[in-house]
Amino acid sequence: MSDGRKDRAMNVVVTGATSFIGAAVARQLLQAGHRVFAVVRPMSGNLQHLKEQIPKGSQERIRILELDMEEIAGIKEELPCPADVWFHACWGGAGSENRTLRGVQQANVEGSLEAVRAAAETGCRRFLFTGSQAEYGICHQLITEETPCHPVSEYGKAKIDFAIRAEKLCRTLKMDYVHARIFSVYGPGDHPWSLVQSCLRTWRQGGEIKLGECTQWWNFLYIEDAAAALACLTEKGSPGCYNVAGRDTRRLREFVEEMHRLCKCQGSFFYGERPQNAEGLADLRPDITKIHRETGWEPKTPFAEGIYETLHCLPEDAPGKTSI
Repeated sequence: MSDGRKDRAMNVVVTGATSFIGAAVARQLLQAGHRVFAVVRPMSGNLQHLKEQIPKGSQERIRILELDMEEIAGIKEELPCPADVWFHACWGGAGSENRTLRGVQQANVEGSLEAVRAAAETGCRRFLFTGSQAEYGICHQLITEETPCHPVSEYGKAKIDFAIRAEKLCRTLKMDYVHARIFSVYGPGDHPWSLVQSCLRTWRQGGEIKLGECTQWWNFLYIEDAAAALACLTEKGSPGCYNVAGRDTRRLREFVEEMHRLCKCQGSFFYGERPQNAEGLADLRPDITKIHRETGWEPKTPFAEGIYETLHCLPEDAPGKTSI
């Protein structure tokens, strides 16, 4: 950070704190000794998920603020002290169907810009946003932060729109703007309809799953590694865009078949029986040189280890036949 705050405990506002990524980042920040102000929706059904992430002995360093994003402009009145960093992981309509709805996605842009303004009011000097690989669109080459963005879905377009407008707004408000383009994250707590969760839940019960062709290049990053990367970016690295991804890039079929083996080959799967998703058939071949160079972060969890951890945390259910 530009004012020397990175060497002391920080006050960090986390919006979207009950989300898969938001809760994991809150935990990482608490483990590092920082203070967290977790913004959650009033009566959030996911609040327990956040509470389960709080490390022992750090309860006094987290304060839960129940605020709708429509009320975010008033957050300054809820804080007992100025904030240093704002980590924004609040973005509705991330599911496949909502990714095609322009109205839903543009509402996220406007709400998130209000969060930028609120961050400046609380004293923040750094605003970190959770972008997406969907911003790049259909790519078939190595993806660096300099790769041109041609998003296909309204979700990807909205993330780019926000990035452009937020960077300008942050410059006016004298805040650093950091844009983390997150690739495919998996692990305990992920959405039940994700590829990894769907496969593991189905096969554990001996069920069958219908898949797309799965011939594209893919990259997975375990949630703990993703959260560590994002926590690093709250205090390290120059302003700008960063790819947040793993180093293990293979054909998606190789990941699918490895998961099946780790499930002791229970259940079955069929390729070519599901249409493409909202972003189309993209190759995920991310380059993470920049984030490693600027923060020292490196992913640590092998895919098999992350899958074992995810299996261990799965709820007991019986999904039966599934398409993904």
